[in-house]
Amino acid sequence: MIKLMPGLAAAGLVLSLMSTSAFAAPAGSDNTQRPAQVVRVAQMPKYVKPQFKRKKVRLVTTEAAGTVIIDTNNKYLYLVEGNNRATRYGIGVGRDGFGWSGIVKIGRKAEWPAWTPPAEMRRREAAKGHIIPAYQEGGEDNPLGARAMYLYQGGRDTIFRIHGTNQPWTIGLNMSSGCIRMMNADVMHLYDRAAVGTKVIVIGPGNKQGKVAFEDRGIDVLRTMFGG
Repeated sequence: MIKLMPGLAAAGLVLSLMSTSAFAAPAGSDNTQRPAQVVRVAQMPKYVKPQFKRKKVRLVTTEAAGTVIIDTNNKYLYLVEGNNRATRYGIGVGRDGFGWSGIVKIGRKAEWPAWTPPAEMRRREAAKGHIIPAYQEGGEDNPLGARAMYLYQGGRDTIFRIHGTNQPWTIGLNMSSGCIRMMNADVMHLYDRAAVGTKVIVIGPGNKQGKVAFEDRGIDVLRTMFGG
């Protein structure tokens, strides 16, 4: 069962106030014909730290190949590949009070997903002077980015997602309302490799997801150099 940290309200996403994504929606799609309406504000250029770039690593774990392990404390998502191998991605996670842990599954997936923020999120952000839409079409300005994988538990939507972002500088930070953010290139890479039904272990504050054994032993030099 998912365990939420105290103070966690309905899960969702932090308001996206700017789009800097280099990824556009497919040409000729509805997303390009009906661009999302968002507020744009000036931002200082920021970049993803090197340690959060996608890498092939040596991962010792008892979890089966195909499992996704999300270490929110260290800001990494692992796709277990078996034989002590994994792909490691940098992620952005929930801010203080929005951390969580549990064992879930990918219940459905979407390309260039639309965003329907929870009513509680809209009220919370409105109290801060941030007006967010009740619905936003998918596209490069959408806070969910290029892809979304919807996390379910017991057949029910948890309202948490693994998704892309139009704020890539938030990777490695605690910025969301509980969802797992990835760079658009990375979420597209994972999307093609993680099927509906994939087991997802989220290790959050207090490690309340239960026992999970894994050890990141760093870059897999041979695979990085020669592939495989």
